[in-house]
Amino acid sequence: MSLSRADIGIWLINLPRDTARREKMETQLAAMGLAWQLFPAIDGRARQAELMQRADADAYARSMGSPILPGKLGVYASHLAVWQALLDSPYKAALILEDDVVFHADFLSALDTALAAADLWDLVRFNCIRAKLPVTQARLGDYRLNAYVGPFTGNAAYLIHRDVAARLLPGLWPQTRALDHELNRFFLHDYRQLGLEPWSSHPDDGGVSTITGTGFAAVKKFKWYRRLPHYGLKATNYLRRFGWLLRRGMLVPARRAE
Repeated sequence: MSLSRADIGIWLINLPRDTARREKMETQLAAMGLAWQLFPAIDGRARQAELMQRADADAYARSMGSPILPGKLGVYASHLAVWQALLDSPYKAALILEDDVVFHADFLSALDTALAAADLWDLVRFNCIRAKLPVTQARLGDYRLNAYVGPFTGNAAYLIHRDVAARLLPGLWPQTRALDHELNRFFLHDYRQLGLEPWSSHPDDGGVSTITGTGFAAVKKFKWYRRLPHYGLKATNYLRRFGWLLRRGMLVPARRAE
């Protein structure tokens, strides 16, 4: 199965007050000739009480080793709301963008490459924060389509299939982790989360992100002894990712071009 650009909806997540970020993204997207739609990000600070009703703060603290912050609530809810927008649309897949993406010169080539190989992935990212222990699943021209045994985080630019969003969405509430950490539990949700390398974009929030919460002074990790459950989960997740990829026959690197 392959897809074309006409088959996908493109959503840009942006807080209405972050006009400079939106304008920067608009300029980049216009230069690439991509048709997109704005999704007003859910403001975690303004809607904190409401969003906390859909979160398990204790589970979040155990899983992440830190308290849940308004920005994390807003990011999580915003992405899943875009998934719902995809389901309410006629599109077969969505390209979801946060407002701090810097596109490289080959982004359109990478996008078309991923769309042409749409049967090989369920969700594919075009950049990352971390991507450890890659295992190549296919060589697509100049690109490698990789799975990861280690942590694979960052949701600034990714494609997701409509049917995958429909299947995963109900099981993602209540929130117990940051979204990229939750999605990295592909062994639990049973889907193929891959990355297309070399990366064709990168996130750059200037060191302070109003949407993810890194600009909040309250972003503090618990003391080491309170983070022991978090460390245990991290170690276990390596094993569970390894086991899921092994059962799927995805631990043998691909040698041939697709």
